Amino acid sequence: MEGLVVEVGAGGDAVRAQKLAARLGVPVAPVGTAQAAGGLCLLVGEKGLSLEGDGMSLAADLSRMVPRLRAGNLNRELVVRAARIRGAAGPLTAVDATAGMGEDSLLLAAAGFSVTLFERDPVICALLADALARAASDPALAEAVSRMELRGEDSVLALPALGFSPDVVLLDPMFPERRKSAAVKKKLQLIQRLERPCDDERGLMDAARTAGPRRIVVKRPAKGPWLAGEKPSYTVAGKAIRYDCYAL
Repeated sequence: MEGLVVEVGAGGDAVRAQKLAARLGVPVAPVGTAQAAGGLCLLVGEKGLSLEGDGMSLAADLSRMVPRLRAGNLNRELVVRAARIRGAAGPLTAVDATAGMGEDSLLLAAAGFSVTLFERDPVICALLADALARAASDPALAEAVSRMELRGEDSVLALPALGFSPDVVLLDPMFPERRKSAAVKKKLQLIQRLERPCDDERGLMDAARTAGPRRIVVKRPAKGPWLAGEKPSYTVAGKAIRYDCYAL
């Protein structure tokens, strides 16, 4: 990972930083090294892990999702509405094939799904793993997080050998974000330095099908094209985003 280093911030765990750097194959550097070189760093700090660069900071923080997990709010979440299967018996399973920061997966887990999350980029995966570890000790999140399993793999390769047929496969291929909030812009600027938008939409859809789900749910911008040009069975739409649903 060219240009990436691990730095230890105030109150950070140096041993953890060394292990993380070894896993990613990058050096541990003094604080400020990445900023001076115009690169990126994973900062191991007192409150957890963050991605730093271009004067911006990004951490996966699931605690801000707590208000959305309350029953009255959760049932209105678009992804929950798109993924629920009426009349299904027993606990439902979902695969989030492009987990990112894990927010949609958390919503599904709070709604009762057992969720397997795939994230191919090792830096994003490290941020998400850190967030899940912190969330597991939060009473408001622990139950939902207990139903989430993170796997640092490319889902296009992993889905054909999944070993079970999930009820739902969720796809959220990165797309250019039109919303203008500073938080969204910051998130995309840093993440897109690591991982570019999906360049094999057909491969992603085909891999999702090989897992044998009952439904594929694809997150798209409200006015964006269908993934791989494939018309969905139906759509659950909001003002900014929509979920295209493919019944199989």
